[in-house]
Amino acid sequence: MRWRSFVAVGDSFTEGMDDAYPDGTYRGWADLVATRLAVEAGPDFRYANLAVRGRLFPQVVADQVPAALAMRPDLISFAAGGNDVLRRNFDPEALVGRFDDTVRQLRGDGADVLLFRFADVMARLPGQRMVAPRAQLLNRAVGETAERHGAILVDLYADDTYLNPMLWSTDRLHLSEAGHRRVAGQVLTALGVGCDEEWLLVPPHPEPTPWLAARAADLRWAGRHLAPWIKRRLTGRSSGDLVTAKRPQLGPISD
Repeated sequence: MRWRSFVAVGDSFTEGMDDAYPDGTYRGWADLVATRLAVEAGPDFRYANLAVRGRLFPQVVADQVPAALAMRPDLISFAAGGNDVLRRNFDPEALVGRFDDTVRQLRGDGADVLLFRFADVMARLPGQRMVAPRAQLLNRAVGETAERHGAILVDLYADDTYLNPMLWSTDRLHLSEAGHRRVAGQVLTALGVGCDEEWLLVPPHPEPTPWLAARAADLRWAGRHLAPWIKRRLTGRSSGDLVTAKRPQLGPISD
């Protein structure tokens, strides 16, 4: 196998929320992929995960991309922009142009680069009319950039399985353990590396919820997840303000 080092770059999607280890940190698809690549590559394999929840695209590019390039890995995953499309001041032209420049830079030293077209999460969230077109624009730009620069594209948006709520956590925004396993399986498939078939198994859809119970669940979700998110936006804070990268340096998986 040609990959002996892997650096993951991005936000909460790549940090691994909400797939928790027993100690409260997060595993997620990138850790699962790294573990499988280490089996293939042997004890010399190294992995770093620079992703931090809440990071906007400019922050990922300014802080994580130079650090990833300095490590000169064989494989880099880059997933950013999802938080930006939720902001009122989202500038699509600026993000699309910078996305292309960043991927060109990541590919410049010969590293293989993984890119993602994001799964559709808006079916369960408010603001669909504003956010959905932005997400579609970002996904389109990701696909075009991958083709232009020879990056490896993992197309989660084309997989209707992600409409299954069991692949999402209770906050309706982050993947569940099953969701991260599926992403890991799709990444490994895109890399031409075998994975545990169970990672691609789809949990049964939950039984339909009666209307009144569903509205009560919506209210609980709004109080627990939406209201804190709105408060952070109003106060200029982020869920990742006090969070640092869980694996800031390349190291063996056993670390």
